[in-house]
Parts: sequence; C-alpha cells; structure tokens
Amino acid sequence: MHDEVTRAIIVKANVEEVYHLWANFENFPNFMKNMKSVTKTGERTSHWVMEGPLGKSIEWDAETTRLDENKRIAWNSTGGDIKTSGQVSFNELPQGETEITVILKYVPPAGMAGELIASLFGDPEGKLDEDLRNFKAYAEGMYNRTSA
Repeated sequence: MHDEVTRAIIVKANVEEVYHLWANFENFPNFMKNMKSVTKTGERTSHWVMEGPLGKSIEWDAETTRLDENKRIAWNSTGGDIKTSGQVSFNELPQGETEITVILKYVPPAGMAGELIASLFGDPEGKLDEDLRNFKAYAEGMYNRTSA
C-alpha cells in the first residue's frame, strides 16, 4: 500500500533563495521537527536520521533524482527504515514570493518496528503542514521577511 501527501505554501522570499535553502538538505533539522541530521554522502546521495518513538533513531539513505535549478527537486529512498519518494516544486510568484509544492509518497512499514515508525508518521498531512510552516518561518527569517 502506498500513501501520498501533497501540500503547498507561499514563502515571502524569491525563488532562488528558497530553492537553495531547500536544496541544502543539511538545513532540514532547522525546520523539520523530528529530523536529527542529514549528511551528504555523495554527489546526489544523503543519509537521514530522524528521532523516532521511544528515543530510537530512524535512518535511511536517499538519492536525489532531479535537481532542476529553481524549479524542482525529486528523490527516492535507497535503503534503511523508511521507503519514500517525492518531489518539491518551486513556482516564482509576483512580489518576490515563491510557492512551494511538496508531493511525498511513502510505503507504510509492516510489523512491530513498522508500527512504531507509523506512529511517528501518524498524521503525515499535519506533520508536512507543520514542517512547511517551519520552513516558511526559517526562510523568511533568513531573508528578513515578515509573515503575512
């Protein structure tokens, strides 16, 4: 069974600034609540560590499959505790704003470990909304913008 979540938000920063902040995955712990670390392991590969239930770490590797400058970033997990893929698109708006749209696909894990991991993602829509709001505040703060 696959699940998919799509969410969008408008950030008061230009598309180049927003794209480059997002494309530096090592920034993710600054705005993703449960993300402990993201480490670049190669040209298009990275290792992700998230805080899971009961203080356990959840880890996976990912490959960036598309890097379209100021337009789109896509990825697939390549191993670890989570099977996920998705893309983020960046749409330049008037007034120096950027609309970010995230499509996240994941396969809920099975078994006891899967139940623990699934509890972390109990409300994927709500968690993605929260992470996007946090990214908006982070990006606008980086570029001295104020939220509407």
